[in-house]
Amino acid sequence: MTSIDQGAAPKSSVFQLFTPALLPATLMLGGGVTLYAVESYIMATIAPSIVRDIGGLPLLSWVTTLYVAAAVLGSISVAMRPRGMGLRIAYVFGAVLFGGGSLICAAAPAMEVVLAGRAVQGFGAGILAALAYAFVRFAFPEHLWPKASTLYAAIWGIATLLGPSAGGLFADGSNWRHAFIILVPLGVLMAVLAPWLLPKARDDRAESRIPFVQIALLIGAVLLVSIAGTLEHTGGKALLVALSVIAIALMLVIERRGRTRLLPTGAVTLVKPVARVYLTMFTLLVVLTSDIYIPYFLQVLHGVTPLISGYLTALVALGWTFAAFFSGNLRGPAAIKAIIAGCVIEALSTAALALLLARENHAADILILAPAAFAMLMMGFGVGLGWAHLVTKVLQLVQNSEQDKASAAISTVQSLGSAFGAAIAGVIANSTGLVHPGGVEGNISAAHWLYAAMALPGIVTVVAALSLRDKRG
Repeated sequence: MTSIDQGAAPKSSVFQLFTPALLPATLMLGGGVTLYAVESYIMATIAPSIVRDIGGLPLLSWVTTLYVAAAVLGSISVAMRPRGMGLRIAYVFGAVLFGGGSLICAAAPAMEVVLAGRAVQGFGAGILAALAYAFVRFAFPEHLWPKASTLYAAIWGIATLLGPSAGGLFADGSNWRHAFIILVPLGVLMAVLAPWLLPKARDDRAESRIPFVQIALLIGAVLLVSIAGTLEHTGGKALLVALSVIAIALMLVIERRGRTRLLPTGAVTLVKPVARVYLTMFTLLVVLTSDIYIPYFLQVLHGVTPLISGYLTALVALGWTFAAFFSGNLRGPAAIKAIIAGCVIEALSTAALALLLARENHAADILILAPAAFAMLMMGFGVGLGWAHLVTKVLQLVQNSEQDKASAAISTVQSLGSAFGAAIAGVIANSTGLVHPGGVEGNISAAHWLYAAMALPGIVTVVAALSLRDKRG
């Protein structure tokens, strides 16, 4: 186990990841994250075109739901892969599945086939996302671990900006199929190059059985909360979220008491620092995902066009990326302070949106819009300020034999946090005026209560982050 206190460390820059010795691994691991990120945003853009071309509107919500659930299962499979299967072979497997799923979607004659392709694609994407973290300790020296996380954050930020625009290129007629076709050769190319460009990684996992019960409960929870995010009826949303919470609670109880574990040791016991790190990551994303309603409120309340609202919302991702570069060189106590400061900034920025966004501004007055846009930027800035350090701390706090579990859990926590955040935001917005009475009055009420309520989990992030200062961890 690596000590939490790193002390003095070599000065580093994210550009060191692109030196000749590290470039191959950087391109491969960053490429896997890029495929996952860009495809997520392209799909959101072309989904209406798919429905117009081949029908299947009642199944549209499952396009994302199955993808997320399969991605979680894919990330788990990295830690649960057969003994002797190296990480490079796992990467090949993930890339082939991603390309194969893309091919199924491209050739799909009906929405049911698209869903099958999305499940395969999501499973492969989950593997690639988990491997981006699992490979870090083999591909890069420890002082560059935060830089790798910074790079991944930058990729997601760029995908947020470019993904919708790229999706727009394939939105006409049957051109949506081309958005999947171009991914097939990329998947094949990455599968072919992986054994040559990725470093050899020894399989140092401890012997363990597959925790089928925990996996089933976790996937069930992801499906329930993802479906909840697609429902309009508030009661139905709340019920599914509650059932999902129950499934997660059961999974954690079994995880804590059983001998066969899905998560690394200590991940479900709050007295252990690794559990508090995961809790901080989860709640940060729960709060951040409330940004899904920002474009709607900008259009209805502030009179901006859909295109402009999309790019204003991208300020959240831009803030995350900028902060990740800004704080990447911090070490030891300074890194902990960055995590704490980031949690405080996110909570305060979210609370500020309850006042700044929940206003009638049909003339798009810049004096009213600018403070709200700044709060959006800082909302993402808060997450980016500490995220890379949280990822690094997870990798430092667990034994080598549980590194794969810890890496897979990072991707799982990301997916769970985003899914829960979207579902909870939907429950709050729908029950506070978004649908009834609707209109300007209803949207002002919904925006106010949504961001006031979503700031509350931010308090949890602050408390959890403050606890990481305890050196006894």
